[in-house]
Amino acid sequence: MKRKRNNKKEMPFLEHLEELRWRIIKCLTSIILLSIAAFPLTTMFLTILTASNARLPHPAKLVFLKPTAMIMIRMEISIAAGLIGSLPVVVYQVWRFVAPGLLTKEKRTVFPLILITFFCFAIGALFAYWVIIPVMLPFLFSMGTRFIEPVININDYLSFVLRLIIALGLMFEMPVAAFFLARIGLITGRLLKRIWRTSVVVIFILAAAITPTVDPVNMTIFALPLLLLYAVSTAVASAAEKKRKGKNGNSVLPSRRTAKKKKSSKSKKA
Repeated sequence: MKRKRNNKKEMPFLEHLEELRWRIIKCLTSIILLSIAAFPLTTMFLTILTASNARLPHPAKLVFLKPTAMIMIRMEISIAAGLIGSLPVVVYQVWRFVAPGLLTKEKRTVFPLILITFFCFAIGALFAYWVIIPVMLPFLFSMGTRFIEPVININDYLSFVLRLIIALGLMFEMPVAAFFLARIGLITGRLLKRIWRTSVVVIFILAAAITPTVDPVNMTIFALPLLLLYAVSTAVASAAEKKRKGKNGNSVLPSRRTAKKKKSSKSKKA
């Protein structure tokens, strides 16, 4: 009887792989269904994504160069919408996979974490759409001359816009990642404060790599919110560390080994 109970509590490696496979299948199913549902809305998405160019005093002419180009573009947009819309589902499936190894107090943070994850991504995407792209497009188009006007392939334009939106959305997840890593003890607020100089250099290198221009103005506009996010992540990591530790520096949350020992001792007494 004891062996059966242990087998239920501690899942074998093959069962872990089977569960992981089903979690991945559920994530892919969500992405596929949302992508299919988003396909009829691609005209609206195209209008939204090209609005930054349309609002310019002298907008670029957007063209497509192949007969099948627009159908492929609509499919890419619907897949991107499915990926972004499935973000809460993916986070939830990841949590369900790691939930058996978590404590009760850790499990209570899942739904706020899912909401905050989606909220941070949305803030980053909106920042790219309303701030970064409207600043970059006029600068890039101003590099032309009187006889060289911007006529841009719609594929290149959308890849440029979507890359910035997704990159900023992922980078705005920095506080969420800092909270998670601090809760499991991999980083601390003091560590982030100690390496801030190196982090500033890395942030500017990332800004230079992601931005299509090498001028310091656009790179600084891109890097400033990342520096602010790093400061917020430092504060979040410090707060998460305080929750993990008591006033005397002892861990408030019991370790999994001690929890298992308590359960085993109670079962032996019973």
